[in-house]
Amino acid sequence: MDVAAAAAALVVAAPVMAATAAAVCVDVGRPLLFRQVRVGRGGQVFELLKFRTMRHAVTSDGRPLPDGERLTRLGRVLRASSLDELPQLINVLRGDMSLVGPRPLLPEYLPRYSAEQARRHEVQPGITGLAQVSGRNALTWPEKFALDVYYVDHRSLALDLKILARTVTAVLARRGISAAGEATMPPFRGER
Repeated sequence: MDVAAAAAALVVAAPVMAATAAAVCVDVGRPLLFRQVRVGRGGQVFELLKFRTMRHAVTSDGRPLPDGERLTRLGRVLRASSLDELPQLINVLRGDMSLVGPRPLLPEYLPRYSAEQARRHEVQPGITGLAQVSGRNALTWPEKFALDVYYVDHRSLALDLKILARTVTAVLARRGISAAGEATMPPFRGER
């Protein structure tokens, strides 16, 4: 079902993706896609695809500037509207992701999870998920992980359809895009 839905969504979204790609090309140049290694089901890593929303800007010693300084005006619009996420439909076609599931996170977080939090990797990661429709980045890491594990324990077609419907509302409301005082979300440092 995921593959069929993602293929249909790619066809329908093609004009929007083409316009977004053109805007990204003008705003930040090439490459158009941001590629980053993320963790999927069973701890397997894969390359996540998104439209670029940040400039390549570094300090004098070569370290990237903070997200808030690299995020462009267009990037803020793309993130607020979730248009930057559209290339992840390709990840769904590849079998890396599902439409619904816990959001895939960075490999360096793996040793920082509690045993309960690590259960989020029992299912395919998703483009959208229960945490995304329940507050996105306005949630704390423990709140997100609790929702991820709830999803693992209660996943069903009915729950997926409910989350997909709530995703439309969440995207239109544009709430929770960033954590308080952050351009995006602070890194997960583990439980203290």
